Amino acid sequence: MAEINFDYHPQFFTATILEWKPLLTEDIYKDIIIKSLLFLKNEGSIVVYGFVIMPNHIHLIWQIQDGHTRDLVQMRFLKFTAQQMKFSLLDSNDDRLSLLMVNAKDRKYQFWERNSLSIDLWTPDVFMQKLDYIHNNPLQEKWKLVQYPEDYKYSSARFYETGIDEFGLITHHAG
Repeated sequence: MAEINFDYHPQFFTATILEWKPLLTEDIYKDIIIKSLLFLKNEGSIVVYGFVIMPNHIHLIWQIQDGHTRDLVQMRFLKFTAQQMKFSLLDSNDDRLSLLMVNAKDRKYQFWERNSLSIDLWTPDVFMQKLDYIHNNPLQEKWKLVQYPEDYKYSSARFYETGIDEFGLITHHAG
């Protein structure tokens, strides 16, 4: 893992759908997240080392790049994904949109909880612990989405097991 620049620390980032609602069960919403991450990667804002998209939350290990701030990158990511999910729900006349209505002063709908978690990963051991946690999340008793981590499509586990990056998103932690 010597290739990671720990001056700009990798971060373990978790974002949860409002009130843990299972909005991310359909691939269309997972793909919105992937496309947003790809955009941020391709513009040079982030490097993604690991991810998993669960039915109601996401976990990432990403590294904000020089010249970009964590707060701005997170805000752009969450705002864009929320807007795209709203447009998709409106287009499909999906009644789940009403479950996300908050009628707040600054917004009619809220998709993400406001208290996203972002933890700097200061050491290689903590980095690997979080990567392992991400990859095993779909196997947890409450989810049981797959039998093996690499079988879950919306995770970086397959990349680390096979070297195949279906989305063109992941940078291997070893460089």
